Amino acid sequence: MRLLLILLVLPVWLLAVAWGSAALWIDGPGGAPLRALLAGAFAAGSLGLGFGLRPRIRGAIGAALLFCAVLGWWLSLAPSNERDWLPEVARLPRATLEGDILTIENVRHFRYRSEDDFDEVWETRSWDLSRLRGVDISLVTWGAAGIAHTITSWEFEEGPPIAISIETRKERGEAYSAVLGFFRQYELYYVVGDERDLIGVRASHRGEKVRLYHLTQNAAEARTLLLDFVEKINRLADEPDWYNAATHNCTTTIRLHMQHVGLARPFDWRILLNDQLDELGYEHGSVDTSLPFPELRAASFVTERAQLADGQPDFSERIRAELPGGHAAPGDEPGR
Repeated sequence: MRLLLILLVLPVWLLAVAWGSAALWIDGPGGAPLRALLAGAFAAGSLGLGFGLRPRIRGAIGAALLFCAVLGWWLSLAPSNERDWLPEVARLPRATLEGDILTIENVRHFRYRSEDDFDEVWETRSWDLSRLRGVDISLVTWGAAGIAHTITSWEFEEGPPIAISIETRKERGEAYSAVLGFFRQYELYYVVGDERDLIGVRASHRGEKVRLYHLTQNAAEARTLLLDFVEKINRLADEPDWYNAATHNCTTTIRLHMQHVGLARPFDWRILLNDQLDELGYEHGSVDTSLPFPELRAASFVTERAQLADGQPDFSERIRAELPGGHAAPGDEPGR
């Protein structure tokens, strides 16, 4: 029994020591020498207490207290809206709702000549939520095994959709790292933008592949979900939050919104390895099921259409041409 307990506890404790050391190394104060010193001291202290102090219960309590001290410090790290941001995340969107009219400031609509050469355009746009038809999702892949970036778009009877991409808010000179994304290195950022920007730059200038799907939520459900996004967008403008590659990434954060409004499905591993998110949606009937899944996926690749429509005013209509499924008129229930 004692051996079994050790075998169960030891891996968890060693993982905690590794995480605490990494947190001090990555998020710790001062320069690299001080962070390395703190990380090494924490690891040595934890291992020394756990293996060296007798009786063992004292060592376990000491190591646990040391870990709790590091965890408490880490949780106290505060995000900020006041940094030298990259141009594409420099402005925070903010929304107001008057009746059915949703107005959002700082809608991004950059005009790209290449990924790094663009004209900065920020707009204030309004949408009539009584004309909302439904919600779509794009899965964007770039070669990372099993991983996609998700973009949510709300489609209206008239005018361009609202596209929202949940991302890291990076500072000038900063690049994204999947490892650093698990720590407190990036603030959480909701890009509210035109699809000609959010999808167009990925398809035409980054060489990424885009799959687009109509979701089967009706207009009322799509509205409820959008307003939950809007509430978070406004909160971030006043109270910044941390991005996390596991708990608050582009997909898990969407699921948190869907949970909040009662639309979430049970958790599935494909929410984390989200390149298969369309397959999961097909199994739950969240996307069109009139075709076999391989045919649906093939028909949902819109990369070439996005490249041909790059910068065009009817970009959103052209990438949805011949897309399987569709949205019912507002107030009607689509088939499930």
